[in-house]
Amino acid sequence: MRVSSFSKIVPVALGLALSACATAPSHINDVCAVFEQNDGWINNWHREAKQAERKHGVPVPVLMATLRKESGFKSNAKPPRTKLLGFIPWKRQSSAYGYSQALDGTWTQYRTETGNFAARRNSFADAVDFVGWYHSKTADTYGVARNDTFNLYLAYYAGWGGYKRGDWRSNASLQRYARDTEAMAQKYAAQLGQCGE
Repeated sequence: MRVSSFSKIVPVALGLALSACATAPSHINDVCAVFEQNDGWINNWHREAKQAERKHGVPVPVLMATLRKESGFKSNAKPPRTKLLGFIPWKRQSSAYGYSQALDGTWTQYRTETGNFAARRNSFADAVDFVGWYHSKTADTYGVARNDTFNLYLAYYAGWGGYKRGDWRSNASLQRYARDTEAMAQKYAAQLGQCGE
């Protein structure tokens, strides 16, 4: 009798633990709600974001605001397809994929440099660590403060080469994205103080 009950409970518990990683959070402008919706035993976004913060020195609000801007916390996010002849779905604009919207080449570099060869772009833990790694390299290479969301996001979106060349200076849209991400990081920081980070 005990074995039978246990065998029914384990699959249900595993299903509940894994379900947190299957669905994008519904309140992406409230970081407390995002963490509450993804606080499973196996996947715990708050714990994973804090680990990335400790490892790379980039604050949780900066990490989370970057992921929010890039994918809206959707694990399988991809850029839209271009249109052939204006209406036939064609190739995607880039190889960006997952929570972090990391490109194929940059993801390969991350896996090689960190030794995390099993990392997946649709894993939140891997994606938040990737963002921390990327921002940390930006900080070390270009002297950007690890809490300077505006410049960190400019480098994230434009790439290190584009940031170094200053391509973003003539790109009003990119500057607006960076300001939006900075504002979201500030909002997340205030929220974390209220939800008992």
